[in-house]
Amino acid sequence: MKLKKLNKVWVVIPAHNEEKHIEKVIKKAKKFAKNILVVDDGSQDKTPFVAEKSGAFVLKHIVNLGKGAALKTGCEYAIKNKAEKIVVLDADGQHDPKEILEFVKALDNADIVFGYRRLNKNMPFVLRYGNWFIFFMAKLLFGLKIADTQCGYRSFTADAYNKIKWNAVDYSMESEMIANVGKANLRYSQIPIETIYSDKYKGTTVIDGFKIVLNMVWWKITR
Repeated sequence: MKLKKLNKVWVVIPAHNEEKHIEKVIKKAKKFAKNILVVDDGSQDKTPFVAEKSGAFVLKHIVNLGKGAALKTGCEYAIKNKAEKIVVLDADGQHDPKEILEFVKALDNADIVFGYRRLNKNMPFVLRYGNWFIFFMAKLLFGLKIADTQCGYRSFTADAYNKIKWNAVDYSMESEMIANVGKANLRYSQIPIETIYSDKYKGTTVIDGFKIVLNMVWWKITR
């Protein structure tokens, strides 16, 4: 991909207490994109320091506001700095940055691209079942067949971002984004990704899952 086009690509990484993984994620991401932006969401460790030292742009939330808030901060900043395409991925090392270019390329024929994790024996049971249930509800409510509704590895155009903006500050922002895709009738595609479960499972809990489904019903009724 030509350098001029890559200058218009921004990679946004929300991070909270990820000093253990963030350096590796940033250094690998820099092989595939020029503009790497980390939004430190009120970390109590050295995450922002390590991120800056590793060569990323860093924005800081003084207190922990949630993943949805961190991603919104990052996307808004990227677009103000002339981003045309945005790739978002997690800071904990579960997502392989080498797939960034695949997400960027897929936007040639879509407004938004969803990554989906291949099922394997290392995927926590709660995650596997929860994904299936939220997939079923997304299909029922919005007519969208998103294989992995909670996967944080995604890409979208700047124009699409203006149509999928979310209000949720927590993990439910990923489902709210899907609801907004359905409302705006955006073109979407999906690509498989490799996922590494290196730490004890963290992320969407059973309680979070129920909240997400209730929110999805509310979004369907009110939008």
